[in-house]
Amino acid sequence: MTSLFPERIETDRLVLEQLCHEKVDLFEYYRHLSECEEDIEEVLEYIAGFDPHQTPKETKEFIDDAEDSWDKDEMAWYVIRPKEAEDGAGEIAGGALLEVDWDRRAGTLGIWLRKPFWGRGYASERASALLDVTFNRLDLEIAKITCEIDNEKSRKAIEKYVEAYGGQYDGVLRHYAVDTDGTPIDYHNYSILREQYLASAEQGSE
Repeated sequence: MTSLFPERIETDRLVLEQLCHEKVDLFEYYRHLSECEEDIEEVLEYIAGFDPHQTPKETKEFIDDAEDSWDKDEMAWYVIRPKEAEDGAGEIAGGALLEVDWDRRAGTLGIWLRKPFWGRGYASERASALLDVTFNRLDLEIAKITCEIDNEKSRKAIEKYVEAYGGQYDGVLRHYAVDTDGTPIDYHNYSILREQYLASAEQGSE
């Protein structure tokens, strides 16, 4: 079956591969999303509705759902791995997400990273790659990026690449998500329009 999403994306320092059973070791992925990961609470602190996985079965179901959404052309989950020259080359550094709303011609970007890979600029590099997919491959009209209102590290990283691509801050989304304990959470909302992205790309090539 031909997918609208690229199965593999390479950037200067990263490889993004489709999250699926064929390409990812289930038990390795489970270790990084469970209490086996030393800093898992910090990693998932600002990802609403996402608690550490309790069993490999939970991770299997997560990957099953990722495969199903991929096949339906609704959502692309990727595994992020640093390239050979990077510290931790070949390891699972985290996951990247592109969720598509075809009716609104919108793509929403997401990411999680293991703590040893924080502070390297990987989030921005992954964003650049998925923005290329959003606008140049899928021909969508807008890219959306959100983060929890208290997540200052992510907010600063998002603002940097959103500005680089001509996008803007759209304000606060009240009660945008609900945590696993039922607490509603406010989110910052950013967006990049297709014309803004193309204009920034044109300026960069001059």
